[in-house]
Amino acid sequence: MTTDAGLFITFEGGDGVGKTTQAALLERRLTDAGRTVVRTREPGGTEVGVLIRDIVLHHRGEVAPRAEALLYAADRAHHIDTVVRPALARGEVVIQDRYLDSSVAYQGAGRVLGREEVRDLSLWATGGLLPDLTVLLDLDLVAARVRLDADDKPFDRLEAERESFHARVREEFLALAAAEPERFLVLDAALPADELATAVRDRVQPLL
Repeated sequence: MTTDAGLFITFEGGDGVGKTTQAALLERRLTDAGRTVVRTREPGGTEVGVLIRDIVLHHRGEVAPRAEALLYAADRAHHIDTVVRPALARGEVVIQDRYLDSSVAYQGAGRVLGREEVRDLSLWATGGLLPDLTVLLDLDLVAARVRLDADDKPFDRLEAERESFHARVREEFLALAAAEPERFLVLDAALPADELATAVRDRVQPLL
């Protein structure tokens, strides 16, 4: 967990589960309560990260799995050092869309690179920083695909992967949550957005 004065909250889950919506709702509630909030994402939370995001998600050619994992780690190292740790040191709340658990799920399990190897890479890149709370929004793969289709926008490289890839990702997210129940809050993403937001608020409140 973070040893800084602030609070570090991450949102995780497969594509189409509603992470962005819930992060925005939590940001609004905390801001209304007088807290200073930094809302960010990975990849792409910095200028350097925007360039890396374009490579890992929108590059039309092949990106080797290990290269992909290293690119995510590079983005993470820069992002944590320049955005997240300074905000935590100022006593602010950082709400982040995706963090190292996404790499473990997508590259470790999805790309079959191995959980421990990918996790160790991210922990080295970030100096061992873990969130105070990770909200995992879990959703059936068919329902998630329906949501993505409804967005009416081209799939990125990961969204376009086969169902077997996304099944491995979902299973790994759930395994990670089961291994660290004190850090994770697992929610059924099929529930109404307001119910999910209330559950997140209730878990966050004691941490403030």
